[in-house]
Amino acid sequence: AFPLDAVDGDHVRTVRDCVFSRCLPTPLGAPITLAAVSKSVIEDILDLDIRVTQTDDFLQYVSGAQLIPGSIPLAHRYGGHQFGYWSGQLGDGRAHLLGQYTNRSGDGRAVVRSSVREFLCSEAMQALGVATSRAASLVVSEEVVWRDQFYNGNVKKERGAVVLRLARSWFRIGSLEVLTRGGELDLLRSGGCELAVFYSTVVKETAHLIAQWMAVGFAHGVCNTDNFSLLSITIDYGPFGFMEAYDPNFVPNTSDDEGRYSIRAQGNGYAGLYQTRFRQLFKAKLGLLGEEEEEQDEYLIAFLLELMEDTGSDFTMTFRQLSEASEQQLKHGVFPQETWALHDLSSHKLFSDWSRMYLLRLGR
Repeated sequence: AFPLDAVDGDHVRTVRDCVFSRCLPTPLGAPITLAAVSKSVIEDILDLDIRVTQTDDFLQYVSGAQLIPGSIPLAHRYGGHQFGYWSGQLGDGRAHLLGQYTNRSGDGRAVVRSSVREFLCSEAMQALGVATSRAASLVVSEEVVWRDQFYNGNVKKERGAVVLRLARSWFRIGSLEVLTRGGELDLLRSGGCELAVFYSTVVKETAHLIAQWMAVGFAHGVCNTDNFSLLSITIDYGPFGFMEAYDPNFVPNTSDDEGRYSIRAQGNGYAGLYQTRFRQLFKAKLGLLGEEEEEQDEYLIAFLLELMEDTGSDFTMTFRQLSEASEQQLKHGVFPQETWALHDLSSHKLFSDWSRMYLLRLGR
């Protein structure tokens, strides 16, 4: 078991020689409403009857108003590099580890706007086959929370909310960084694994996760080490976005003025690991089989993405409509009116060159 903070209490403090601190959740102000639940999470992961979500006890537990019997709520200590700079100890702000499954995240409050986005996106990513934390429930209240949504000094009143989230672990890269920075090496080594092998696995699996994001057009928005899971699952749904028109400079974070975490930059630093998985995923999207023509396939993918960027073609619908296009349609560049993404793409003067290469490759 990992050591607990010797000091109890819900006040902000710097801690050492521990991984968790005991911390009781502050209940939302009444009235509260259960706004949404995920049936698959409740039944398939928690092994509960969905009818339990209709009880008042469930509402009280998942909103933080009452503790689950036997639960000792914990806040996780971690640090992180944010926008390239070490930010020191960070740790859970509004999150509490309730038990084997968890509830994450100031004033220790989330707002309805961001909570709905987190609930919907984590479940969407699961359906898309991307490794992710899950959302079990969403509780909203009439409690007032003040937020400057766009960091422009325009503070507005919003409603508070709580999302019950689940993951195999909430440990992140910053969980280890804070121990290293603090010289707590014995605690860092207490996991008992070979660190070089562990490091190599985390790097590889993180590169693969980012390639998965790219394959569905997902931009994380805040690629800081406190937001990256050690298990390489998507655990943070703060400022994120899905590309519509293909734009490698797409940035969903209004505070990222320099585009440090643009969708193009997400895989920076992972070199061959990222590129190999990226190529595999995009080959699958285009129906390219075999490994004998990797160099040509990479060129074919890059060529297509360049055409999409030049024409502003829709990222998701271009691949979807390509998968449904006939050989004759691709050969002549004539598509039904409803395949609007391909109309945009085929407007490029080099589309016929690409489609000819693509058809030749599909035929081999």
